[in-house]
Parts: sequence; C-alpha cells; structure tokens
Amino acid sequence: MEMDDPTKVQRAIHRGLDLGLTHVDTAEMYGSGAVERLVGEALVGRRGEVFLASKVLPHNASREGTRRACEQSLKRLRTDHLDLYMLHWPGAIPLAETIEAFEQLVQAGKIRYWGVSNFDVGDLEQALAIAGKGRIACNQVLYHLQERAIEHALIPFCEAHEVPIVAYSPFGSGDFPDSDSRAGRELNAIAKARGVTARQVALAFLLREPHIFAIPKASRPEHVEDNARAAALTLSPEEQLRLETAFPLGMRPASLPML
Repeated sequence: MEMDDPTKVQRAIHRGLDLGLTHVDTAEMYGSGAVERLVGEALVGRRGEVFLASKVLPHNASREGTRRACEQSLKRLRTDHLDLYMLHWPGAIPLAETIEAFEQLVQAGKIRYWGVSNFDVGDLEQALAIAGKGRIACNQVLYHLQERAIEHALIPFCEAHEVPIVAYSPFGSGDFPDSDSRAGRELNAIAKARGVTARQVALAFLLREPHIFAIPKASRPEHVEDNARAAALTLSPEEQLRLETAFPLGMRPASLPML
C-alpha cells in the first residue's frame, strides 16, 4: 500500500477487514516508512484480523541490516511480528545472507514467513538452491492485463516449484485499459454482460489460477468493495480467451518487468 490521504486509507483498510480482505501489504520504501506508520495506526485494535506483509530494501538486506530493518518496520507498524517479510528485489548483498537473516527472524518469532519480490526464474533458482523447497512463501511480481510477461516462464516455474505468486499493480500503475481502445471495449463488453465492473473482470482474469493471488491498491472504501466482489467472479473459458486475445501476451522480455 502506497501513500494516500490518511483518513481515506484508514477507512479503506477498516472496510476491507469488514469484508474479509485481510492481506495488507506495505514496505519500508513506501513514503520512507510513512506508509507503515499509517497502516500501524489503522490496525490498532484489529491486528489479529490481518495477514500483514512488508519488505526490506536490497541495500538493507545484510544479515544484521535485515534484522534492524525488520525491527524498525515492526515499530512503525505497532506489532510484534510480521506474517510475511520479503526482499523487495534482488540486490548486491549475497542472497544467502538475506535468507539466513530471514530464517533467524522466523526462529525469533519476528516473522512467520518470508518471501521475495521481483524475482525472475534465475533469481528463484538461486533462492531455492539456498533455502530448499517449501521455504519461499511467495514471489510478488508485476502482473496485469497489459503486462503478462510472467506467463512466459515465471508462472510455470513457480507452479512447478510450489512458490505462490502475488500480483502487484493488478490494474496497471495508473494505466488501466482505456474504454475507447479495442481491448478496453472487449473488457467492458464482458463486464457489462456479467453485470460487474471492468476492474472486477480484470482482477478475475489474473486470479484464474489457484496459486496466483493479487494485492490491488485500494485507498478508498468504494475501491475495496469493488475488489471484494471480484473474489466471487469466475470467468468462463470463452471469456478468458477473449481477454487473452484482446490483451496479447507478446514476446518474452529480456528482463522481468517491475515498478
């Protein structure tokens, strides 16, 4: 979750919890810690309802640096543990050192699980070689209708190695399909026929596989309500094919797209 109007964001978090949307994602990078403070304030009295995730910046991810960063995040979030702690993207510090720190934090009860973010297949192969199968809780990556690059190799690899995918920016980053474009018209046609919104259809498309999850930004209660309704929407194979055609996969890029 990124920075927005504090009052609206807190109302959105509370509304999400009321609707059963319990995964709250943040990072030390967002607002240089300000977003973690905002989330911490919003979760006072409701921490037990939340699966709380945060991330450490690569340049902080040494063995000792990871511990310090985690402690600072815990303080800002007003909690004694994180449910999930991730390396924000691959960096220069040896990955084995970061993973060792994560495992120590698990043993200390500071985090329940650890994962990674913005890791391509090669990065994951390295992490799996260090940690072993079953230790990487997730790989959080960019994924939306207009950016489907992870479908080339990353999704099959993660499925084969039991690493769940968490899609960030599932509506694009301020670049949701224009309703005047051919692809946007197809998206809206499916939404109209189903009596739902275009964003609900877009989200349902990403969630068509059971090992893929999504963390749409929702800074207003009405956004949260829209997202919650998408959870009950299942697209037909014909609707999925229409969207795959309207939003073509394209060539595999040289590097993993990220924000």
